[in-house]
Amino acid sequence: MRVVFPFIAQPHQTLHSLPIGLEIARRHPDIAVHVACLTEEQESYVRHLAGFYPDSQVTFDRLTLPGPLLRQLTRRGPSVLTKLAALFANKNYFAAFQAIVVPERTSLYLRRMGVRRPRLIWTRHGAGDRAIGFARDVRNFDFILMAGRKLENRLLAQGALRPGHYVTGIYAKFDMVRRMHRQAPPLFENKRPTVLYNPHFNPALSSWYKSGFQVLDYFARQDRYNIVFAPHYRLFDAHRDKAAEIMRAYEGIPHMRIDPGSPRSVDMTYTMGADLYLGDVSSQVAEFLIQPRPCLFLDAHDTPWQGNPDYLFWSLGQVARTTDALDEALDRAFATHPDFLEPQKSYIRDTFGLADTGPTAPIGANAIVEFLRKAG
Repeated sequence: MRVVFPFIAQPHQTLHSLPIGLEIARRHPDIAVHVACLTEEQESYVRHLAGFYPDSQVTFDRLTLPGPLLRQLTRRGPSVLTKLAALFANKNYFAAFQAIVVPERTSLYLRRMGVRRPRLIWTRHGAGDRAIGFARDVRNFDFILMAGRKLENRLLAQGALRPGHYVTGIYAKFDMVRRMHRQAPPLFENKRPTVLYNPHFNPALSSWYKSGFQVLDYFARQDRYNIVFAPHYRLFDAHRDKAAEIMRAYEGIPHMRIDPGSPRSVDMTYTMGADLYLGDVSSQVAEFLIQPRPCLFLDAHDTPWQGNPDYLFWSLGQVARTTDALDEALDRAFATHPDFLEPQKSYIRDTFGLADTGPTAPIGANAIVEFLRKAG
């Protein structure tokens, strides 16, 4: 049996499926596990991550992409065009496997491109509340791995799950993060509380476009907090010159760290090391709350969010409609955190459904193998 784990999108998705592939290779040596990348840089990163699983033997393959699109990908990051082109250019490659395991949904287009035989398996990426994570096309996957009850219930309610074709209690990224950060140093040497500002990339939802520079200017001037500005990876993925300009504007300020998209921005370095989460709709808040801490959400769009399941996590902290009084809002977020402690714990139980602190990628790996063997 041959199984492939392709990576055609941004690197923040990698940690959600790669550990499962590495566990299949380690636990089921009779199955050939391939890992497919588009660029040398991407493959280097994935090989680095695979190094945390020295007992797992996998084959690394390089996917093909027409020259102009490969250059575009290198300059501006993945786009819908480069992802679809990668699928089409490599459809014969994909057709040779019994299963294709992906963290994104774009790979469903392989069915329209005539790739019928392999089972398509989805590991998801992230565990947030936004509707995009519950798109109706997920019913077209043959098998789905997900975290907890919250995700299962929403997908069941829309008829996107079939008995025997999914498993819960899986969040493989945590497995990799535990191996990577066993002795993580503090983010800053001083004793100030550290705030993580993690705005989303979507202009219709994000606080960045309306208030981002106000937030950064406030933290640059004050002397109470450290600040890490590590937005959703896609915010600057296609605007790297703008990211460099922002880094230059605030360089030399010792209590500020700006990371527009390094591996540290996606491997939970900052969500584990910060004392307060400041953001809007990024699903990274769920990873932050694995250890309950204060949250402050910026509503830049006057959102009618109460009672909306897409904004469930906004009930876990303070919500501010303006950044004009960040001092008071931050004080309030820290002071009122005890009021949100039990709701945060309940949210994490429903979101991830993890029975203990042990690894879940092995459970996902065994579930995939069992499904494939039954499916024939």
